[in-house]
Amino acid sequence: MEGRVIKTTGSWYEVQSPEGLIKARLRGKFKQDELKLTNPIAVGDYVLLQMENEQDTAVIQEILPRENYIIRKSTRKQHFSHILASNVDQAYLVVTVRNPRTSLGFIDRFLVSTESFRIPASIIINKSDEIIKEKDKEYAALIREIYEPLGYPVVLLSALKDADLAAALSASLKGKTTLMTGHSGVGKSTLLNRLVPSAMQSTRPVSKSTAKGTHTTTFAEMFAFGKDGFIVDTPGIKEFGILDIGDEELSHYFVDLRKYLGQCKYNNCQHVNEPGCKVLEMLEQGYIHPYRYESYLKILYEEDDHR
Repeated sequence: MEGRVIKTTGSWYEVQSPEGLIKARLRGKFKQDELKLTNPIAVGDYVLLQMENEQDTAVIQEILPRENYIIRKSTRKQHFSHILASNVDQAYLVVTVRNPRTSLGFIDRFLVSTESFRIPASIIINKSDEIIKEKDKEYAALIREIYEPLGYPVVLLSALKDADLAAALSASLKGKTTLMTGHSGVGKSTLLNRLVPSAMQSTRPVSKSTAKGTHTTTFAEMFAFGKDGFIVDTPGIKEFGILDIGDEELSHYFVDLRKYLGQCKYNNCQHVNEPGCKVLEMLEQGYIHPYRYESYLKILYEEDDHR
């Protein structure tokens, strides 16, 4: 019997099947997977189940091929990675300009991951009701200035106070599997509760002493949205480590650099200081935002450091 994983809770998984919701566990051999995943099965995976005798539980016999997934380096286990979700149609990165502040580097790392699987991504700037100081307004404007011209929609909203929130987002969520992620404290759970009232995810205010959020979502979970849509909620992410993207590939996942690839003097150009580099020429002329290029260099050199 085939089903789709809608929640992971450590060693057990909740799987939606034609027979309804089934509690399932892994066969042991999946835990020895050479991919070195902290989670061999992710929310969104399609799996084959074998019901256990005289029980209402099942064993996951096989993970069906993934169409795509969003993955990052594990922050707990060196050389391991963690899949946030699989088989998604789009991704929403929820960010805030303060309490906590989401850095441009974090946004760029996430977008590199989504671009590597051609997953459309949008940026949601939450807590618009708290954007009062001029420097906060400038930062929100900067995010729009950088990412909207690149084809990443930027939506400014207040999950807590906007009355027509569901109406504003429902068209883009309808009939799609959407990953929703971001730092702890950016309001993902509040946003999800507004969109899917039955989710009833717990929320907690940002710490006044650290200006950082605390984890309220413990496990990744998929919630039905409307007739055919799903929203995948994940625990808050502190860091987003890029996985298995080589130096020669990285520029392919920066859409603003990608359009100039193949126009450099040297075929193996890394767009750092090589003569005849088209990317550097376009950067100098203002066609590539300096902050985006700075993110490119940071990721490039960080990957070199880990080799």
